[in-house]
Amino acid sequence: MNIQHNISLKKYNTFGIDAKAKFFCEINSPEELKQVLKLKEYPKKFIISGGSNVLITKDLNSLVVHINIKGKKIVEENDNYVIVHIMAGENWHNIVLWAIENQYGGLENLSLIPGNTGTAPIQNIGAYGVELKDIFVSCEALDVATLEIRKFTKEDCKFGYRNSIFKNEGKGKYIITSVNLKLTKKKHQLNTSYGDIVAQLQKSNINAPTIKDVSNAVITIRKSKLPDPNELGNSGSFFKNPILNLLEFAAFSKENPNAPFYKMSENEFKVPAGWLIEQCGFKGKRFGDAGVHKKQALVLVNYGNATGQEILNLSLTIRKSAFQKFGIDITPEVNIIK
Repeated sequence: MNIQHNISLKKYNTFGIDAKAKFFCEINSPEELKQVLKLKEYPKKFIISGGSNVLITKDLNSLVVHINIKGKKIVEENDNYVIVHIMAGENWHNIVLWAIENQYGGLENLSLIPGNTGTAPIQNIGAYGVELKDIFVSCEALDVATLEIRKFTKEDCKFGYRNSIFKNEGKGKYIITSVNLKLTKKKHQLNTSYGDIVAQLQKSNINAPTIKDVSNAVITIRKSKLPDPNELGNSGSFFKNPILNLLEFAAFSKENPNAPFYKMSENEFKVPAGWLIEQCGFKGKRFGDAGVHKKQALVLVNYGNATGQEILNLSLTIRKSAFQKFGIDITPEVNIIK
């Protein structure tokens, strides 16, 4: 185990924030993770994986532990489905591509989401009508206090919209080491309910889409709207799409009859945060090296040398403006390290 000193975290977070870690190490197995957590000479430890859902606003006076545990295997299979055991350090999109290549269905709508597999349950990642919980079986996580591996079922995880136990009462108490997903081998349940997917499939003259067709459509849509973190620092969607109850939505739609929305249930309506931000005039605006993406107002970007604090300040300005204009508080989806 190699502990390094004063390491830049720029390449370990997709925002490209050049914060420093006082101490840094990379771990490649659950056993190494246990050993690192036992090191009493480093009382402060900060866990980072793909760095795709984090905004670091300052240098970290701690031991930054980079989760790089690799591997995947099928642990159960029959004629209809497989259950795949995936280690936390595996790149999420690479897992999606692997599944599609092997004709395993369920992940296609979640194509091109940045980050690693271990962080997917924390956010209950989702896109285009599909969430991780739809194909999730369980995950294994290391209890930081006891150093024992605990299994979390879907029910244990308390999944909600971009939410889970790991963002609430379990925050900071567990480190996910692996995830088990159930994927279909045949009779795939394709979800093409989102208009963008329908339009993209029609544009490609595809009437009977396969899982690969849906994945390709999602990839095309995401590339047209979202910047590549390798080219322009960002963390994907910075804000959650707010969910309004029936009364809130009725009041909102009366004032904004042309606003887009997505009906989630009889009493829940999702309003695009990007639309709210755009109506406030922030789309494409730049404030120094911090800005709002020109194609998707939901995405905050680092044009090169923005600090995490500058990105945070911009997000706070946007939240205040949206609340003043619509009475809706748009909350961050990313994990902000202050």
